[in-house]
Amino acid sequence: MMKKILAMIAGAAALGCGETQAESATPPPSGKALVVYFSATGTTEGAAKKLAEATGGTLHAITPKVPYSAADLDWRDHQSRCYVEMHDPASRPEISGTVADLAAYDTVYIGFPIWWDTYPSIIATFIEAHQLQGKTLIPFATSGGSGISTSVANLKKNYPALTWKRGLLLNGVGVQQIRSMLP
Repeated sequence: MMKKILAMIAGAAALGCGETQAESATPPPSGKALVVYFSATGTTEGAAKKLAEATGGTLHAITPKVPYSAADLDWRDHQSRCYVEMHDPASRPEISGTVADLAAYDTVYIGFPIWWDTYPSIIATFIEAHQLQGKTLIPFATSGGSGISTSVANLKKNYPALTWKRGLLLNGVGVQQIRSMLP
């Protein structure tokens, strides 16, 4: 009886963790991994570094040509840069540099902070500047309150020719936790 109760508690705990740890298991990536990320405040950068360590992947920052200031990131100000970009579907903030040898990677993890329940416009800039066909793409994100489901759905809708896998929400997780999320 005690084993049944413990199994039920473990099952409930696993369900409760759901999207806060990983949306669900992602099929095993093959080949060499690249972990690209955009981080406005350093939170997503920290998650990206842990993901790169967990996967053995190469790290690459998506760097805006014009860095974001604190005023640019004030989501409550309708004149702020992030607000304007996120409310203009055609917005493609410029980035500095590209991934030099993208052909060397089979799996590309694409990370970002969630803005307005989806990925920031600069992620669209990155996707459109790189040849990602034939790659396994796994989104990952950090967020103060949103899940990753809408971001993944929007990526699939906006870039249907690409191979998207389920996303990982990496709020405050360590390398060992990330490893346990990976297949």
